[in-house]
Amino acid sequence: MKTFQDFNLNADVLEFIKANEFEHPTKIQEAVISEVLKKKSVIAISDTGTGKTHAFLIPLFNMIDPNIAEVQAVITAPTRELALQIYNRAKMMQKINPAFNIRLITGGIEKEKMTESLKKQPQMVIGTPGRIKDLFLQESILRVDKAKIFVVDEADMTLEFGFLDDVDAICSRMGHDLQMLAFSATIPQALRPFLKKYMANPQTVQIREDKRFNPRIEHVLIPCKHKSYAEKVLDILPGFMPYVCLIFANTREEAANIAQTLRNNKQKVVEIHGGLQARERKQAMRQLANLEESYVVATDIAARGIDIEGITHVISCGLPNELEFYIHRAGRTGRAGKDGTCFLLYHEDDDHNIKLLAKNGIKFVHRDCKDGKWRNLKPYGSKPFRANDQHEKEIAMKLRRKNEKVKPGYKKKRKMEIEKIKRQERRDYIRAQIKAQRKEMFKKRQIEKNQMKQK
Repeated sequence: MKTFQDFNLNADVLEFIKANEFEHPTKIQEAVISEVLKKKSVIAISDTGTGKTHAFLIPLFNMIDPNIAEVQAVITAPTRELALQIYNRAKMMQKINPAFNIRLITGGIEKEKMTESLKKQPQMVIGTPGRIKDLFLQESILRVDKAKIFVVDEADMTLEFGFLDDVDAICSRMGHDLQMLAFSATIPQALRPFLKKYMANPQTVQIREDKRFNPRIEHVLIPCKHKSYAEKVLDILPGFMPYVCLIFANTREEAANIAQTLRNNKQKVVEIHGGLQARERKQAMRQLANLEESYVVATDIAARGIDIEGITHVISCGLPNELEFYIHRAGRTGRAGKDGTCFLLYHEDDDHNIKLLAKNGIKFVHRDCKDGKWRNLKPYGSKPFRANDQHEKEIAMKLRRKNEKVKPGYKKKRKMEIEKIKRQERRDYIRAQIKAQRKEMFKKRQIEKNQMKQK
């Protein structure tokens, strides 16, 4: 097993590792650190909780010269929360060596305060793509074009939510010898042209578990029927006792609605999505860090990459547009050898995607909860009972003769007889409808004639 000493890291970085109480590198760190130190571009595919943040922070700190006051490394993340989390982990280096100047560049920070802090250029910039682009290209107060290393964290989410154009605008103004590191849970086809544009012969590292087949995660389908996601979440909460339950919504509006519904019902909730004010976001991150509440309501983009310890249950309110994201939702539980449960609340229009997930290996159980009590439902996808099924049975009973011998072709003949009777019933029904309509029209004309006579 490799140790951090095997990477020939400098004294400051070894002190940084010691301060974090790391004993051995994780698999992603072991695979990435040596490649980054060789100045190679890297595509790293890994899940949250594998140690990927330090997989790029450790080699970057080893390569940065704290005595040069210019930007040497840029790290982007698709959300303020994720950027803040990376920054909080990186700023420990400033305590070890005060010469390191690390700056967080996101929305929600006062412009005057940010401008003042950038009079002396930092060696490392951590932030959201849009804000970094504005300060670099629009306001010209941040010289990221000097950097030789660019890290795109959560690259697939950066693409999914439209921030890749901002990253492209920044990188296109940087040097041709740019070393790029892209960390992502998946590599969608639409991301590949960007990676090809900025990476020459990148080293690809993939460290992940296929969580769809994780036997420790139970996938439970729960029908919403006529109820909203918020109402259904309230229905099932009495049915389990989580340490931490992560509730996913597809939009910030849905997340806000679910969170408010829970609060209205005296549940304490941490809310994370793009619709929050800067102050609310910071408060939510503090609550998460301190594990103050059991219920966390979030969107995919807000929760992606954020480490939340002790998640025992996940509730997926519907399915995300990218089905792969359901795997990531479910994979937030059932970690470190522990059991986990993912509840998928569904409506009828989710049928196709549920069947696709089942086809790809996810084994669902079908349940519902009322008054805190669970009951098993028929396996999902089994043929539903139809009203005319009972009618066909009644016709068959009338056709059956006592002591009737079963002859070859009996079932086919009986089916034809049933269909003949049903067609006749249909004709009789239509005739009755036409007769009723004619009667109604006759009455209407009589009323009109009487009205004309009175005039």
